[in-house]
Amino acid sequence: MSITVLKPGLQSSFQDMGRTGYQHLGVPVNGAMDERAHRLASLLVGNAPTRATLEITLVGPVLRFEAAACFALAGADLGATLNGAAVPMLRPQLARAGDLLAFPARAAPGRGARAYLAVHGGYAIEPVMGSESTYLRGGFGGLDGRALIRGDVIGLRRTLRGDGSLAALDASMQALRLYLPATLVGAPRAALRVVPGSHWDLFDAESQARFVQTEFRVSPASDRMGYRLAGPGIHQTSEIQMLSEAACFGSVQVPSDGQPIVLMADRQTTGGYSKIVQVISADLPLLAQYAPGQGLRFALTTLEEAQRLDQARERAYAGLETALAPLREQLSACIGQ
Repeated sequence: MSITVLKPGLQSSFQDMGRTGYQHLGVPVNGAMDERAHRLASLLVGNAPTRATLEITLVGPVLRFEAAACFALAGADLGATLNGAAVPMLRPQLARAGDLLAFPARAAPGRGARAYLAVHGGYAIEPVMGSESTYLRGGFGGLDGRALIRGDVIGLRRTLRGDGSLAALDASMQALRLYLPATLVGAPRAALRVVPGSHWDLFDAESQARFVQTEFRVSPASDRMGYRLAGPGIHQTSEIQMLSEAACFGSVQVPSDGQPIVLMADRQTTGGYSKIVQVISADLPLLAQYAPGQGLRFALTTLEEAQRLDQARERAYAGLETALAPLREQLSACIGQ
């Protein structure tokens, strides 16, 4: 009832919706960089999003299933194969004992940086502070607080019976027809939508215009904590000192050198740099798929539009969960003892 890691990939770690409720103690939220891909992969195998998926960055692992399992992939297409045959994205798939899941291709430029692997029932991970997410810098959560290494054995909470019921399940999954509304597809945009941040007015009109009219580039120094952006200098009009305040996913801070930093999933709990804008929640998944060296632009929108998009996204998730109810029932009927 496990998966064996034959090759670990560049950085593969377990992430869920995040470790909330502990920022006042200095514990970061963590969680999936691309929440949309994490939730889609989870839904496709009948899991709640509170179950971790395996977040795979740029170069994927080679994994061997030691028992039958239902899995799904979402996010960046890293060229996944099962026993050498291509695995489609955003589809529930069946793996049998001994099957090899590999990712022989590096993510193509501009095609995303992170894929998410979910298995029905979830991985056998002990929650830490209510979350299965890995905090790589802190060394806790997930699998021993680290990324995968060669030889790891990952327990599965549920496996499928290796009998004739698998053939019927496989046929049902192959025949499954799914409609993903545009709000869940994650099509690339020319610019990420932002709303003015709490310190927008501390920047003069020239800096505000420069921020939304020019292209930045994601620095190689970027990671799960933050994306450092290289581009035209953005500077405040005053030397006012900021009091530290809570840090949010997608907040764009501007330090004294004028080069913005976008706070990401492993962000610090508080920060004292001025916040010029906030990336809207609907576009955070797009932001998470940017790779080092890639160009990045921003465009202003309104709070009302951001809220409308967020509500439409939640309705789409609810509709997909309803549509997948028959598959969940069939999976439950195939659970092994």
